[in-house]
Amino acid sequence: MKFKLYSLFLLFTFLFSCQQDDAKSKAEKLKDIKKKEAVFYAINDAWFFDIPEMTEKARVITNNWSELRLFVTELDQKPTSSIGAFQKKAKILSKKVAELNNNIPAEFNTTPVRSRIAILNTKINSLNLYINLRDIPVKKVEKILAEINVELYWFYEQMEEIIIRSEIPAEDGEPDFMLMKDSTRAIPTDAKIINSPDLE
Repeated sequence: MKFKLYSLFLLFTFLFSCQQDDAKSKAEKLKDIKKKEAVFYAINDAWFFDIPEMTEKARVITNNWSELRLFVTELDQKPTSSIGAFQKKAKILSKKVAELNNNIPAEFNTTPVRSRIAILNTKINSLNLYINLRDIPVKKVEKILAEINVELYWFYEQMEEIIIRSEIPAEDGEPDFMLMKDSTRAIPTDAKIINSPDLE
């Protein structure tokens, strides 16, 4: 009789502990779901890219720069379904920003423009890194999204500045002055003067 009671006691204890574990597991799952929802809504609110307007001349110059067009298209298409969609988009953006270095129009193929692309590349790669972490640092992601918008502005501004400078007419003698400043045309300092009439 004691053995039966002891067995029943053990059975009830086991069932009770299983129910407790199940309740705890459900509570943890619910907490995890709520946390993921909060992360999603925070990133969804912060995910906005302010793409500057181009002047007509800049549009004409970049008309055949398909990499820029594809990059802007990706920026413009906001994910909406889940954190996974934002993670996938960040990976795509990371690839597209790297491709901006291909086929840059001759007018914009300058060190300042390439530097702006490099900074954008760094920022978007950071976004891709942080948003794909297991525990997403929301504040960091929000900060990087804001920084990307700043860098987008300066990237477009750099292209516009090149156009403005190209339209400024050269002053008299400026081309000659620029040639004089060109160090590749300078006479080497160790060159010897041979058969100079002044030395005879």
